[in-house]
Amino acid sequence: MIKPAKRLDTVQEYYFSKKLREVRGLAAAGKPIINMGIGSPDLQPPAKVLEAISNSLGDASAHKYQSYQGLPELRNAIATFYKNKFSVGANPENEILPLMGSKEGIMHISMAFLNEGDKVLIPNPGYPTYTSVTKLVGAEPLFYDLSADSNWQPNFEELESQDLESVKIMWVNYPHMPTGTNATLETFEKLVAFGKKHNILIINDNPYSFILNDKPISILQVEGAKDIALELNSLSKTFNMAGWRVGMLLGNSTFINEVLKMKSNMDSGMFYGIQKGAIEALQLSDEWFLKQNKIYEERRNLIWQLADKLNAVYNKNSTGLFVWAKIPAGKKSEEVTDSVLYENDIFITPGTIFGSQGEGYIRFSLCVTTEVIKEAIKRL
Repeated sequence: MIKPAKRLDTVQEYYFSKKLREVRGLAAAGKPIINMGIGSPDLQPPAKVLEAISNSLGDASAHKYQSYQGLPELRNAIATFYKNKFSVGANPENEILPLMGSKEGIMHISMAFLNEGDKVLIPNPGYPTYTSVTKLVGAEPLFYDLSADSNWQPNFEELESQDLESVKIMWVNYPHMPTGTNATLETFEKLVAFGKKHNILIINDNPYSFILNDKPISILQVEGAKDIALELNSLSKTFNMAGWRVGMLLGNSTFINEVLKMKSNMDSGMFYGIQKGAIEALQLSDEWFLKQNKIYEERRNLIWQLADKLNAVYNKNSTGLFVWAKIPAGKKSEEVTDSVLYENDIFITPGTIFGSQGEGYIRFSLCVTTEVIKEAIKRL
């Protein structure tokens, strides 16, 4: 028998891959499952975006291999978008790299900069992919705790107390998933200073900026940030294009070029039509965001009612596609979510899949219709 690579011993099957298989099994057995677990937008992409991809299919170069750096028009659209939305200037020639999803970028960045034995600062709670990718490339996760007491912002005193000699990368994620907490410019300034002091590459993963958020910010707004920071972003959540796999990486040309070395050995460019659609999305007016957020606000108000039914406490100032809620003291996250799944046919995510600091919390997705949420409220 052919044995798998030892690197696979460091990771487990992704929680949602395994749990959703169970959820599908329950549904196949006739259970009326309501899935509030994952953040896969159920709304349609903008009509202009769909038209753009359709109209592009007859173009002469539509079905050829594409540039590893993406179409110049796409990089220009990303540059304009960042200038308009974040007041961040980025050279489309060498400071912007389109990606086939920002999750791909996490792997590419890690492979470009990490050697075996390097350490990586990872938020707890945080996106599980930071940990799994770190392990897959042979590096070592070094978790830094976030808590409600500090509004889920990094504790720099605790960070400074750790042995940082072998740390090469620090992952940050604001607006934060799963808690929905936004960063402050002060936090970003401290992160940039921390990265420069310890020669640590700071990477902000920023796909939730425009979901229920009146004040989107970027770490690249901080003066000197490009010296030590990169930013990932995505069209998946903002424009309901999750399955299209369109992401982007911004930073100085040296960092971008190192990631490009890795990326160019991993794919043969993004499909032309998807790039055309992405260009159209990035040029939409603010009316698009207002319309989307009106829908999400209505859904969030109902999710709050659902959380109330479970005696869970939440922050009404949070942003993003989820509601992060604290369950009553003494209860365990997975016990609560499994109880709701097996007794009420509702799938909610336990906070523990995001790290030990997620114990005592549950997460609801806003990617379900108001009618479905009302049905869930009835069931509880």
